[in-house]
Amino acid sequence: MSESENPVLTAVVDGVGIMTLNRPDKFNCISTGLMDGMSATIEAFENDQGVRVILLNAKGKTFCTGADLDEVMAARKSRDTLKAYIGRIHAVFRRLETSPLPVVVAINGLALAGGIEMMMACDVAFAAESARIGDQHAQYGLIPGGGGTQRLPRLVGLRRALDLMYTNRWLDAAEAERWGLVNYVVADHALAEAALDYCRNLAGKSRAGLTAMKHLSRQGLEISPSEGLTLEENAVADGLMGRDVEEGLAAFQARREPNFV
Repeated sequence: MSESENPVLTAVVDGVGIMTLNRPDKFNCISTGLMDGMSATIEAFENDQGVRVILLNAKGKTFCTGADLDEVMAARKSRDTLKAYIGRIHAVFRRLETSPLPVVVAINGLALAGGIEMMMACDVAFAAESARIGDQHAQYGLIPGGGGTQRLPRLVGLRRALDLMYTNRWLDAAEAERWGLVNYVVADHALAEAALDYCRNLAGKSRAGLTAMKHLSRQGLEISPSEGLTLEENAVADGLMGRDVEEGLAAFQARREPNFV
């Protein structure tokens, strides 16, 4: 099977489900095939009890430069077709955001337009020192269609978000880290191993515990603080009755590392 026929590559290493964008000849642009491949991969990893965390990365010199323009032009034949196309992208990015598994992304090269939108749907972001991150839509009279107008202000604040969307400038990795768009900046040659090591660390933790933290934190952004605290209270009470907490406390008392199964 050629690379073009397999837009998403997968592997499982030490409890880490690795999902690799595999359209390097197209700058890993977002296509229907890529979205279908990502959706199927996320579902497969979620159903595999041996997978504790997802690592999203890309093959080639570029992470993702946005939507495949051939598909965008084809979708413009009707508003309904366009809405279905945009809705598909929204659904997959939302799947990253709401997956019970932590999702870590490693950015190499360019993450532009749909690429930054995909990145923002993940939980933790690594970037290579040479990475460049930005939004290109305003340059061409377009509106961000992968959740950019909603996620970007929540991550970096309204003024910075509008500045980035208005000017379509690229942030270097260091500035993206200062803004809070990425968590870690590492040397280009160290990106893959640094992100994988981080994911290996998460894979050794309680899957149920990480799932609860992710759900509570993301859900809390959409409700009032008092509602969020009630959610947390109930979740903690349920969690304290669980098997992973029993193992964690036993490990603490025995001064050993816990073994979550």
